[in-house]
Amino acid sequence: MRNGADMARQPEMADWIQQAVMAAGDLFYDWDLTTDNIVWAGQGAQIFGEDPEPLKRGERFLQRVNPEDIPLRLKSLSAHVSDNAPYDCEYRIRSDNGAFVWVHDRGSVIRAGNGMPQRLVGSLRLITARKNHEARLERMASFDELTGHLNHVRLREALDHAIEYNRRAEIPGAYLVIGVDKLSVINNTLGPEAGDAVLLAVGQRLDRVLRASDVIGRIGGDRFGVILGQCSEGQMARAAERILMSVREHPVQAGDAETHVSVSIGGVLFSELSTTAVDVMAKGETALKQAKMLGRDRFIPYQMSVRQGEVHRQNLIIGNQVKQALRDHRLQFAFQPVVNTDNHEAVFYECLLRMRDEQGQIVPAGVFVPVIEQLGLVRMVDRHVLDLALEFLTENPHLQLAINISGLTASDQSWLRRMSALLKGRPEVAKRLIVEVTETSALIDIEESARFLQTIRDLGCRVAVDDFGAGYTSFRHLKALTLDIVKIDGSFVKNLAGNVDNQLFIRNLLGLADTYGMETVAECVETQEDARFLIGEGVKYLQGYYYGKPSLQTPLPSDRHIVVSAGAFGNNC
Repeated sequence: MRNGADMARQPEMADWIQQAVMAAGDLFYDWDLTTDNIVWAGQGAQIFGEDPEPLKRGERFLQRVNPEDIPLRLKSLSAHVSDNAPYDCEYRIRSDNGAFVWVHDRGSVIRAGNGMPQRLVGSLRLITARKNHEARLERMASFDELTGHLNHVRLREALDHAIEYNRRAEIPGAYLVIGVDKLSVINNTLGPEAGDAVLLAVGQRLDRVLRASDVIGRIGGDRFGVILGQCSEGQMARAAERILMSVREHPVQAGDAETHVSVSIGGVLFSELSTTAVDVMAKGETALKQAKMLGRDRFIPYQMSVRQGEVHRQNLIIGNQVKQALRDHRLQFAFQPVVNTDNHEAVFYECLLRMRDEQGQIVPAGVFVPVIEQLGLVRMVDRHVLDLALEFLTENPHLQLAINISGLTASDQSWLRRMSALLKGRPEVAKRLIVEVTETSALIDIEESARFLQTIRDLGCRVAVDDFGAGYTSFRHLKALTLDIVKIDGSFVKNLAGNVDNQLFIRNLLGLADTYGMETVAECVETQEDARFLIGEGVKYLQGYYYGKPSLQTPLPSDRHIVVSAGAFGNNC
């Protein structure tokens, strides 16, 4: 029974609750499911554009829900009623002016004595601004902000799909690289706004002269890429000529001035010698360079030399050997220790891929790894590497392992989904896995890489950037990528004791890594002198032949203690 003080506080508490409801900006409802009446409380005008009182019937309210979102809302509500799953969903509601706004709906049912749902109580929160922001971020992840065409990463994915489709359907296809001639001169003389106007105009002319089925993307500051899905050699040349004429015939309005513009075009056909997007794009760039060298404003098709053809055929043989090795489980790890500078004990091991041939001999990684990257087999191999690493971590709870993934995998959502599925409910495994990407691959699309790496961290793993410094990257990229570990490229570590410039680079990197809370690994440590310098400067971990060669034997708990050699083991690290 309430006492007098409690009773006296009821009006005051009601006022306080009402003020809190109004301040929150949410719209609260109590929906009687038997009579279909709804009682509203809170700010309704910002959602409906009017007082929600006319919508006191559930039937009228549901008429405002976007028809495309009704199944999602019903699915969430049904799961809540039948399985006690949270009723929490987002959908669109038609406002009084006819426009749709996004709301976040959360609630719960109140049941009668017989267990049947009697009321639904909850709240609506306006989230249109957040949804618009998310849509913009999603668009930026796929499209070039200036021209609206696909960005480099999405165009590469579309090209991979086109190559695979054409291969299965046995139809020809082509890829064009279109470079705006002397865009830097336009930027320097007329200003960057004029340069943007030229790029926008060229992109619009590509839209006009190409087929609706052709795919256009912007792949660089002054370059576009075009996928001609069904296209013979003759059709490729005619498409290129249409582009050249459409650009050269009419000047571009750039601010207050008109400027005449031309483009150069390189083209390459999909064929048995061009089987991946990376390979096709590289050959297109080669042809574009030749077109520019021959005077610009022209089209040059890519032509493979006799020597290049022979090399590619040899690569195909190696690629088939790798495929067979995958089927026969002849791809395996060599483990190289990464030691703590405090006690020289192995903290984790980097997994380096090795292949045994059919006679059981080890094939050096330098023989087959570049080939699988060129032939587009690297995603397949990276999936095998992930599976193999998780198998070792499961069977050896004392191990911490680092695996390397390629630049192609660093934007592969299917690889991420596989990783997420394999690590679901296994945090003790995830925390012992480190995923490494090279600096150069991470910077192809730094925003995409940052999202990819953050997803891996969200799964409980750590992420590292490998070979840092090899691309002479600005240190500011470290913060954008949100890393756990930075691995200093071995070229800055070898013969470090006598190289003042490299010493300065490492000191600057260590200072920045410490500021961002990142740990550091020095690769290719081969001498006692270099090890002493790195330890003295505060590097956290060391890796190299001075502490251990890669070994095909699975490390044991007793292997944590590293016996340091008297000198370097060799030139490789």
